Amino acid sequence: MNVLGIETSCDETSASVLNDDFRILSNIVLTQDEIHAPFGGVVPELASRQHITSIVYVVQECLMRAGLTIDKVDVYAVTQGPGLIGSLLVGLSFAKGLAYYFEKPLVVVDHLEAHMESAFIENPKVDFPALALVVSGGHTSSFLMKKKLDYQLIGKTRDDAAGEALDKIAKFLDLGYPGGPVIDKLAEKGDPQKFSFALPHMTDGSLDFSFSGLKTAALKKIKEQKISKSSPLFVDFLASFEMAVIRALLGNLTQAVKLFKPKSLLLCGGVARNKKLRKHFTEFTQKIRLTPFIPSPEFCTDNAAMVAALALEKIKGGMKPSLSLDLNAYPRLPSFPLSTAQKK
Repeated sequence: MNVLGIETSCDETSASVLNDDFRILSNIVLTQDEIHAPFGGVVPELASRQHITSIVYVVQECLMRAGLTIDKVDVYAVTQGPGLIGSLLVGLSFAKGLAYYFEKPLVVVDHLEAHMESAFIENPKVDFPALALVVSGGHTSSFLMKKKLDYQLIGKTRDDAAGEALDKIAKFLDLGYPGGPVIDKLAEKGDPQKFSFALPHMTDGSLDFSFSGLKTAALKKIKEQKISKSSPLFVDFLASFEMAVIRALLGNLTQAVKLFKPKSLLLCGGVARNKKLRKHFTEFTQKIRLTPFIPSPEFCTDNAAMVAALALEKIKGGMKPSLSLDLNAYPRLPSFPLSTAQKK
């Protein structure tokens, strides 16, 4: 069985082919960083137009590198949501067209579930129950997984996502786009203890996240202390703010571990490429004697390999692929079942 995955949820156009042993035959990711850089963030209309321009070439290149022709694809897989609605519709419509023309089944997958699946691509034997922390520019959520394909939402951001907060500070300081990786690199030379930030705290006892307060505090310090690229405290400020975001993430995860007592911890999403987050997450798991699972950087950002892998996992889990194309995209986080422990 060959599965062709397609991912267009935001500003990456990606296609990937996996065989039924979860071996990646090809994985192509075309970014739009140069297009959105002048605006300091993703412009939805430009993103969807670029997907329209690129998707045929990306899929063709993917098939060529996999050594396959389109008729050798057995199943199509595509991201249904959440994401930018225009971008999602380009990938979904393209996949539906292929499935209809070649009379092959189409499997739609959730973007956040696909990010969690990325941790299994290189580490298929994860002990359950597991806690998954999904951190990106658009999402910051935590999930309890009692087994594969079983996702229970235990916490989500109430405002900015972690990656969004990093990107906005980078934009304010005119560091370029995407801002998170720029801060990651510049902060290596800074002192993360130089500036102090109060961490967000949920008074209702939930495991939700909040980063708007951290962002506002950072902007206030920038103005008060006149932080700029020429300031002697510049890299110290970046290192301190980055560490505050990491501490907020791990502090939330500490509460979740105490509540759910998992056997494994997963870190995934675009911000999982951050070197300091990967380091501190690994040290945290080792301290509490749990096994960490973090995808390679190439599988942290949006990519079609995780989409195809999740579709294949669903098929192997007993899902019967359908030829029905009565499908539509959804732009926001779906209603995942809330953990019973979190309800209390």
